[in-house]
Order: sequence, then C-alpha cells, then structure tokens
Amino acid sequence: MESVTTLALHPDRLFPADASTREVARRLYSSVKDLPIISPHSHVPPEWISEDIPFSDPTSLLITPDHYVTRLMHAHGVQLHELGVGQGPLDEAASRAAFRHLCAHWGIYAGTPVRYWLESELVDIFGVTEVPTAGNSDAIYDQIADWIARESSTPRALMESFDIEVLATTDDPCDDLTHHRAVADDQTFARRMVPTFRPDRYLEPGRADWNAHTDRLAEVSGIDCGTWSGWVAAMEARRAYFKAHGAVSTDHSHKDLRTDVLEHADAERIYAGARAGTLSAHQAEALQRHMLTEMARMSSEDGLTMTLHPAVARNHHHPTFERYGADVGADIPTSVEVVRGLAPLLGRYGTSPQFKLVVFTMDETVFSREIGPLAGFYPSVYVGVPWWFLDAPDAIRRFRKAVTESAGFGKTSGFIDDTRAFCSIPARHDMSRRLDSVHLAELVVEHRLSEDEAASVIHALVAENPRKVFNL
Repeated sequence: MESVTTLALHPDRLFPADASTREVARRLYSSVKDLPIISPHSHVPPEWISEDIPFSDPTSLLITPDHYVTRLMHAHGVQLHELGVGQGPLDEAASRAAFRHLCAHWGIYAGTPVRYWLESELVDIFGVTEVPTAGNSDAIYDQIADWIARESSTPRALMESFDIEVLATTDDPCDDLTHHRAVADDQTFARRMVPTFRPDRYLEPGRADWNAHTDRLAEVSGIDCGTWSGWVAAMEARRAYFKAHGAVSTDHSHKDLRTDVLEHADAERIYAGARAGTLSAHQAEALQRHMLTEMARMSSEDGLTMTLHPAVARNHHHPTFERYGADVGADIPTSVEVVRGLAPLLGRYGTSPQFKLVVFTMDETVFSREIGPLAGFYPSVYVGVPWWFLDAPDAIRRFRKAVTESAGFGKTSGFIDDTRAFCSIPARHDMSRRLDSVHLAELVVEHRLSEDEAASVIHALVAENPRKVFNL
C-alpha cells in the first residue's frame, strides 16, 4: 500500500531561516497579503468572465491550459495528448487519466514554482489534505470536481473570492471586444476586465500569413491597407477602439528588441513589397523593427502603456507545433540585447511625457547591466518583473537585488502573473508578496531601511506601482 502523507501549507513558506529577518518579513507580508489583486497581463479568455462559463473538469482547470504543468511531464516522457493538450473537451475517462499522470508525477515538481502554485491551489482553494499520488488521484479528482460544481466556483464568483480587482486579457487588434463590452455594461458585476492590444502578427511581414492578417485589419478598420500610410492609420484606429473599450496597454513579443527606423519613403517602398509578396528576409526584418517603433510613437500619443516581452524561441520543436499548435510548452528563452536595440526608439520617445515602456526579459543577465540602468535614467522606462521561466523564488530574489540599486522600487511594474491557469492567479501573487517581503526585511535588518519605510514600499509594489504603470 502506498504511504500517503499530509499536504499542508507552512505559514512561513518562502520566508528566511534567520529568525530576526523572518519576523520582519512576517509583519511586512501581513500588511499586504489581503490587498486586492491587480493583474495587468494575463491570458485568461475573456469569454470565461463575460459568459461566466463554469469549469468542466479538474484536468481542463489545472493541467491542460497550463504549459508549466504539461511541459515538465512531457520532459519526463508523458505525451501531451495524454494530458488533454490539443484534444478538445475530454470525456471523464480521459480527464481522469490525465489527472492521474499529474498525481503520479508529483515528485518531478519538487523545488519548482509549479509545485508552490499547485500546493497553494490544492490546499487553499480545494481543501485537499493529502499529497497527490497515483493511488489517491481519483479521490482528489472527485474532491475538485465537487468544488467545480458549486455556484461559488464560476469565474465571476472566483474573481470576487480571489479579490481580483482588475484582470487584463490579451487580444487581437481585430477583435470586436464583445466580451469586454458585456462585462463593462453589467452593473451587477463590480470587477474590471480590460483588453490588451497584441499586434505581433500584424508587425511581422515575414510571416506567410501576414498579408491575410493585413487584409483583415483593413476590413475591420474600414481603412485601405494597400499603403504604409494606410496601415499606420488602420493601426491607430484599432488602438483608439481598444482604448475606448478600456484597454490600458499594448503587448509585443518579437525575437529581439531592435527598433531601427526607416525613412518614410523607404517604409512605403518596403511595405509595398510586403503586400506584393516580394520582400526579402532582411527587408521584412527592417520593416518589422520600424513597425515596432511606430507602436511606440502611437503610445506616446494615445497613452497606452507599451510592454515588450522579447527573446523567446517559439515552437522550438516543430513536430510538436504541427501536431498541437502554439503555447504548449515548447517555447524556450534566448538571450537579448537591450541598450543598443532600444536606442532608436528611446532617442525619439524616451522622454515623451505620456510614454510608458515596460521591458520584460527571460534573460536575467540584462537586469542589472541594461534594463535597470535604462529605467534609472529614462522617465518612460519601467522594469518588468520576472515572468515565464523567471517567476521562480530564487529568480525573483535575484531580480530585486539586480535592479534596485539602479532603478529603485518605484520603476518596477508590479507583479505580472501571465497565465490562463485561472486558479493559480492568487498563488502567484501571494508568492510575489512573500518574496518582496523577504527582500525588504533583509534591508531592514541590515539597517538600510526602516521598517516603516519598508511597509510603505511593499504597499506600493502591490497596490500603487501597477496602477501607475498601467494607468489603472
């Protein structure tokens, strides 16, 4: 018989072993642990909130939408289709089988942030008290399924119980934002859901489908995109539409941060080649970088905060992409150069009074060398907190030490959960609050900061920075 041990959350998890530092961290954390969650960058589908769609089963709630969970099991030999990836709605047998894989592979998550989030969810949300194993997977599955069936477990009810004050989604520029209008118009629902303008596919003329997307942009905007000037006008129109429907930011993820600028005549000529399908790879890259800089120009005028999430080798294993599509865990971090890449953009808009630029990275070597110092000079630049692959306890600790000396605390973005795994949102924010409490507690016990000031700083990190950076 398998031995089953108790699953419990230690109240001092992530806090330091040193007693004096731990006591300060406890007090700082206590001052912010119950503050509302502000989530300015997530991938929660907006229809979940607008239609209050009930979750269907434990696997589609916890496993299938979370590439953090699926990718590590895949690395240990579990096929993605066995976890429900790319399978559509699962019948109960398939859902239970996928959940059994998670429980049987519980040990592979030891020491990872995924373990932290899953344990927090299992204990705090579902009331699970046993460590998952292959032997008790069905019992835990049933317990979570019973929770799902409750009226208090729908997405809107969870926004209330999780105290999510603001939830940003990630949206295509041609989206009609019907779901966002429905939420905004519902006077019975006090929580806020805002769209995010994500135009990557329209800014990459080297894509095989770029012309088709540009045709769609012309159709939706009602502006002829046969010329570069027309494309610019169409983008401005769609940004204005998003802003009118509550958008506060734009989001961009390209392979690097180069922002070279073209002369207007060159942009028109290269754009014409893109529409004609005669563009070289070099020209496509040049136009993409110019388009990204145009997005900065628009942000400096319309006030939408610009966020950059660069340097990801997407769909690294092409056979997996062909079978399952994107966003299934096969994206891998790469290095990135920031200072020279952003120089053209910042030379034009870095001191514009309405411009805000949040720079994220998965290359933590650039935090102290490049991003922190940029944020420490340019009024417009903010350091994006660690996300995706760096949202682990030790990486977050390194982040604070790396950027504080040059950028301080006020030039950081506030925590970004970057997830469509809805029930992990409170766990992720709780982890951030604990780790920031520890960093500040260390400054207090080293007599570099008073505890009163540390309390003010952590309140700003949780409640003030994200509002300021994202105009909320």
